[in-house]
Amino acid sequence: MSRALARLRETTGDPLLVRARLGLVSTPRALELREWVAQLVQDGVSVLRPAETLKLKQLVRTFTLRTSEGFVENFGAELIARVAEEAPGVRLCFVQKSNKDSTPLRDGLVDLETGVVEEKTAPELRVQALFRDRLIGVVRMGHALCQGEITPARYAAGRHICVSRQGPDKDPIDEALIPFGLERKIAVVFIGGFSSALALARVSDLVASVPERHSGNLRAGMHSFPLPVSTPDFTISLHWHPRLDADPAHRWLRRCVRNACEQ
Repeated sequence: MSRALARLRETTGDPLLVRARLGLVSTPRALELREWVAQLVQDGVSVLRPAETLKLKQLVRTFTLRTSEGFVENFGAELIARVAEEAPGVRLCFVQKSNKDSTPLRDGLVDLETGVVEEKTAPELRVQALFRDRLIGVVRMGHALCQGEITPARYAAGRHICVSRQGPDKDPIDEALIPFGLERKIAVVFIGGFSSALALARVSDLVASVPERHSGNLRAGMHSFPLPVSTPDFTISLHWHPRLDADPAHRWLRRCVRNACEQ
């Protein structure tokens, strides 16, 4: 132990353990290293641990999924059916994703998360693409935009619902209208809630612009159309913390989510 401690002291440039009245006490550097080493040991155990045969019929576990609005409405039924068939003892807990903070994944409060990878996404998270999505326009049946060619001018002239997590001044649709010298007439703003926007558009003459795949079931009975301006597509991905990367049950759940989205 003395020789090992001497090598560690030489490598780190810190005494690590010093004598006190009741024995040895750790230096601040030693306490800092303790947290890092614990994670390294955990990662090493995960890598070297023999693969276990997962018995899904006997699995009893609750998984928490933090998802963006519309995910449960459009993919939840398929996912729940798959999980119930393969592992009836598994329970899913869905949590609404109201921001881009990755802390719940880091702290182990959430098992999986869906969303767009952005600069704020924690760099250590594992990410796998699920599907591409795009913005489309949606109006009630019988709306004026149900007939004829939808030009940028006709689209912009309507009264709109703005759905944005960053506020009404950060919408890519408005940026795409600038080259045409046009600006939408924003009547209502929803911060991060397109299901409410669709519910309002269904009973009014307002125009909602929402993600196509995320809103599939929510748009039933309404008229949808491609936007007359070009806006960037975006990729919805699955996020998880590396501590769960090798867990057999977690790998199975990730597969179930991917299969549900492919359907």
